[in-house]
Amino acid sequence: MSAEKLSITQWNEADRPREKLMAQGPQALSSAELLAILIGSGSPSESAVDLTRRLLSDCRESLKRLGRMTVAELCQYKGIGQAKAVTIMAACEFGRRRASEMDSQKPQIASSADIFQFYIERMQDLPIEEFHVMLLTQNLRFIDSKLVSRGGISSTAVDVRVLLKEALLAGATCIALCHNHPGGGLRPSLEDDKLTQRIKQAAELLNIRVIDHLIISEGRFYSYADEGKL
Repeated sequence: MSAEKLSITQWNEADRPREKLMAQGPQALSSAELLAILIGSGSPSESAVDLTRRLLSDCRESLKRLGRMTVAELCQYKGIGQAKAVTIMAACEFGRRRASEMDSQKPQIASSADIFQFYIERMQDLPIEEFHVMLLTQNLRFIDSKLVSRGGISSTAVDVRVLLKEALLAGATCIALCHNHPGGGLRPSLEDDKLTQRIKQAAELLNIRVIDHLIISEGRFYSYADEGKL
């Protein structure tokens, strides 16, 4: 009998979802293994993990798609009855509420001053130029900030593809740009203007909005948004 046909109780203990969670923590489990713990058992012909793998495969590995399934749709899978379907739906809703709560606790970026306050301590004394991107949700809640380029005293090369990849990986729909002028002076250079427009145009193709680009120098800042240049 192949390992795939064994029931969960016949698996090596290290491979069983419950035992694996207790030994290694929930982060070590795949989505299918976590879902298998919720439903408890599969069917005589299919283990709980195999069943949840098939279910997630039909959802294209998307938990969002899974969360949109109805009780009737879930019950079409042999081994899932109403009780298990309701458990899956409850877990998906619980996850949505947790994500919503976490999102509401993230700081909101309401102005260029908010962006400046975030970056000033990180960038005001740098001897070289750095370029950062702030990743934001649709309602301008902070997700993360990434350093995308570090250069010399007067300039730094920015790969627009790398910058936008960071936004896509984070699920950001809005971004704010920020770089410093270690040599002093706040006015943007012609290259700063060109780069800003390149990033803005590329971001628009991906439905990502550039809300601002700040230049920081000597404790002050220049905002493209405030100056009407976006």
